[in-house]
This record gives sequence, structure tokens and C-alpha cells, in this order.
Amino acid sequence: MDERIQVYETKMKKTMESLEREYNGIRAGRANPHVLDRLVVDYYGTPTPIQQVGNITVPEARIIMIQPWEPKLIKAIEKEIMASDIGITPSNDGKVIRLVFPELTEERRKELAKDVKKKGEAAKVAVRNIRRDANDALKKWEKAKEVSEDEADNIEDEIQKLTDKYIAEVEKAIEAKSKEVMTV
Repeated sequence: MDERIQVYETKMKKTMESLEREYNGIRAGRANPHVLDRLVVDYYGTPTPIQQVGNITVPEARIIMIQPWEPKLIKAIEKEIMASDIGITPSNDGKVIRLVFPELTEERRKELAKDVKKKGEAAKVAVRNIRRDANDALKKWEKAKEVSEDEADNIEDEIQKLTDKYIAEVEKAIEAKSKEVMTV
């Protein structure tokens, strides 16, 4: 592979990783501690991820338990969860916070599946934009006589193969997450 297009492959890889992180945040009926990944609390003046201020466990299929190492953090954690888009009201007993995930309705599952598809389509658009940027750069190289016509054709083929590969990966991710969301 031409080292000049490795930059674009790295960008495509990052797009895929970003999609996977977004999918981890979508809850599918059972408790998944990844829904807390983006939440941070003020810990001695520093915004700190919830995972770093307490122990997070999943004692049952639909319950996440957060046990802060310092009890005074309970209020801050609860406040952050309430302000987030998780859509679950936390309850605490003074020592631990419990998040009880309700069973998803068929309608909610369909909404989530649509959201999964929308995020997947956005990732495909991002991959295609990276392809466009790579092809634009290739045209500049060709114009500046940095690459011959044959080389340019080969590089263009490589760029297309990369694009096809990542679009297929996005398709697989969409299908897998949609299936997970629709499973009762």
C-alpha cells in the first residue's frame, strides 16, 4: 500500500472506532456499563469519568450498580446521570447508586434501530468524504507530477478498496447492533 494513503486509512479506522463508541452508548434492554462512558463528575476540581471514582458492577441483567469510593460523590454522580441522555432515574441508599433499566417496548426498540441506522449512515458518509479527500490529494499529486498516470490509477484503486472495506464494516456493525437492539 502506498504510504501516502495510509493517512486516509487511519482516518477511516478512526471513523469506525467512533461509530463503535457511539453504539456502546446505546442501551439495548440489558444493563451495559458503557452507557456511563461519556459521563464525568467534578472530583476535587477535575472532571473525572465516573468509572474512575467508583466501582461499577452489573449484579443483574437490567441493573447497574455504582459504588463511589467516597460517599460524598453520590450526589454529584446522581446529578450527572440525571442531566445525561441515558433516560434512567438513579436511586441510592447512601452507599451505592442503582440504575434499573426498564424492559424496552417494541416501539422503543424500533426507535433505537432507526438511531443505529442513522449513526451508521453518518459513518458511511464520513468514510466517503475521506475517500473524496484522498482522491483530491491524488489529483494534486498527479498535477504536480509526483505520481505517474499508472501509479495514480493504482492508488485510486487502493483508495476505492479501502472505502469498500470500511463501508462493509459499517454495514456489519449496523446489522449487529440493530439485531441486538431488536432482540427481546
